[in-house]
Order: sequence, then C-alpha cells, then structure tokens
Amino acid sequence: QVQLRESGGGLVQAGGSLRLSCATSGTIFTGVTMRWYRQAPGKQRELVAVITSGGSTTNYADSVKGRFTISRDNANKVVYLQMNSLKPEDTAVYYCNSASRPSYWGQGTQVTVSS
Repeated sequence: QVQLRESGGGLVQAGGSLRLSCATSGTIFTGVTMRWYRQAPGKQRELVAVITSGGSTTNYADSVKGRFTISRDNANKVVYLQMNSLKPEDTAVYYCNSASRPSYWGQGTQVTVSS
C-alpha cells in the first residue's frame, strides 16, 4: 500500500525557517519525480517545487526561488522541503505528491507564517 506522510509544519514568524518532510512507503519512491504543492485558503493548489528521481534536477515556483530547497533521500524514501526566509504569503497547507500513474498525495501539513 502506497502512503505519503508529510510532517514538519507549524507556526513560525516571518523570516524564520521550517523543514518539511515527506516519508513514503510502498514502491512509489524509486524512479519517481516528486513534488511539493501548497494550497492557501480560498486559492487553488499551487506547485512549489519539483525534484527528479535521481535528485539532479529541481525546479521552483518563482515565488519561492532562492528561499526554498527541495531534496530527497532515496535510501530512506524521503523528500524534503527546506523553507527559509518565510513570508506570511507562504501560509498554506503543503502537500507531497508523486509524479506517477496513478499519482499519490499526502494528507498535508499546515504552515503558518505570522507577520
């Protein structure tokens, strides 16, 4: 059974940092591009960061470039999102997603950035 489980969210002041983790189980991780999305209240889900299966290629939304870093530990099947210089507009539920068929989602972790 495939599962994705996010953790690491919380409340942080503007300018602070958080590191999100997405632990995966099942056979989903190997050879699969992984993504982080976020969804703020009243807004559509937004793609934040992408990392290819080997970790050599990453892409970011313009709004987080230079502040967020996506990485992965293939041995332990975990993908991370390091978030620095957080802003109130980064407040959202963050989701881990597998770029596979079928695609899988975690339950999300809340990130709240206070001004």
